[in-house]
Amino acid sequence: MKKISILLCCFAYITLANAQEKPRFWDDVQTIKKYDKMYAPPANPILFIGSSSIRKWDDLERTFAPYVVMNRGIGGAVTNDITYYLNDIVFPYNPRQIFIFVGENDLPDSATNGDSIFARTKVLLNSIREKLPEVPIGYISLKPSPVRDQFRPKAIRANALIKEWVATQKNVTFIDIFTPMMKDGNSRPELFVKDMLHMNSLGYAIWRAAVEPLLLKPAK
Repeated sequence: MKKISILLCCFAYITLANAQEKPRFWDDVQTIKKYDKMYAPPANPILFIGSSSIRKWDDLERTFAPYVVMNRGIGGAVTNDITYYLNDIVFPYNPRQIFIFVGENDLPDSATNGDSIFARTKVLLNSIREKLPEVPIGYISLKPSPVRDQFRPKAIRANALIKEWVATQKNVTFIDIFTPMMKDGNSRPELFVKDMLHMNSLGYAIWRAAVEPLLLKPAK
């Protein structure tokens, strides 16, 4: 009986250790992959990736239906998370165009500054470029969420560095949504839901106006 108890304890420990070794958002990504097996993704879609502001763009696929778009946002993701999962949420779809919004969740980390967000963004974009050298990329700038006003200097610094670097890259466009989401030097609470982090329809209308002119129509 004692041996059985020891074996059960060892099994429980190994199971717990394996669970703890899972990367961030592993279960979310496996859910996406299971969904793809149930419902075949469109061929060569325009892919939207990034954190919760992408994931919560609930009418994205309907709004841009004529362009054949896919939403593969991961709520809570930081820049390095998206880089980690490129082989799961980007490359299998062979997208003809990619739009990215990520980095805002990096801001609250006290060890992170605008320069480090820029460095992580470069790694992300260069990692995409290694496998998709010609696919147009739209980088959506960090947004001025009222709940994160104290981190605005970081966001402004990151946006400036990324914009400058993107201008030197082929087929990459910097999409400034920070400026239209500000007014008189202040963030605009009317563009956000109660948490002052995620947007309402007014906020997404600004994004739509910035993104839609850049969308590529599918080949006939």
